[in-house]
Amino acid sequence: MDRPKLPLNALRAFEVAARQGSFTRAAIELCVTQAAVSHQLIALEEFLGVTLFTRTPKGLMLTDEGAALHPVLTQGFDNIGSMLDRLLDGRYQETLNVGVVTTFATGYLLERLPDFRKQHPSVNLRLFTNNNRVDIAKEGLDLAIRFGEGLWPALHATALLTTPLTPLCSPQIKDSLKTPADLVNQTLLRSYRADEWELWFQQAATACPKITGPVFDSSIAMAEMVEAGHGVALLPYDMFTRKLSLGHLCRPFPMEIVTGKYWLTRIKTKPVTPAITLFENWLTSQKPLATLNPASHPQR
Repeated sequence: MDRPKLPLNALRAFEVAARQGSFTRAAIELCVTQAAVSHQLIALEEFLGVTLFTRTPKGLMLTDEGAALHPVLTQGFDNIGSMLDRLLDGRYQETLNVGVVTTFATGYLLERLPDFRKQHPSVNLRLFTNNNRVDIAKEGLDLAIRFGEGLWPALHATALLTTPLTPLCSPQIKDSLKTPADLVNQTLLRSYRADEWELWFQQAATACPKITGPVFDSSIAMAEMVEAGHGVALLPYDMFTRKLSLGHLCRPFPMEIVTGKYWLTRIKTKPVTPAITLFENWLTSQKPLATLNPASHPQR
């Protein structure tokens, strides 16, 4: 097909709608009305003479023709956007969009980023924090740093750090914790990974009490609650070294558990850009976290 005849606006609307799985979400991303998206897609289907979507109660479903067209458009628009980003401000640069768990960002990554910017000034790094729930494709990310076991079939995963979990508490509560059994008298804050406390009590050779504390999807939020004296939480203590060194948080017991690692992930089928390679090599070359001695933490 001749390039002047390419229906670019309609193709863009189709790519976004297919990626988002919804006309409504596509309209939000494109900053247009839902009706405008629907109109563009009807026009594209008429232009091509094929049906690209079937509408189901659960949302949009691609037909065989739509499934064949979508990855070609996604790659094409990604390549165009990437090159335009590199030429912004009159100088060559490459933009890298990285999703990152907030705990990892604040506890490890941010203080190291000046070194990355110094070494690689041509990479415009954009960070998007999350609570370990991220969809690289839908969010337009190049990479995502997440916590887990590394079992994501469609993703290439590179192990970064193992950060054991251990109970952390406020200095006031610490004084009442002589043995793990004393935790039965405290509010035990929980993450969405329901078995963590049970695993820790097994490690401590202590019967696990019934856990009824509030559930959080953020280690940062739990740490704030703990610091305020509202309970005890299992947290990756290496991510809270500053609060521990200042005495805002305390580690009452040496027992710890490992339930996963932090991983750098990317889509297997997406081309690896120079910026992705630079960031991955830099991040994996960083020194591991120093293991803190619980006895060295201020115990007020």
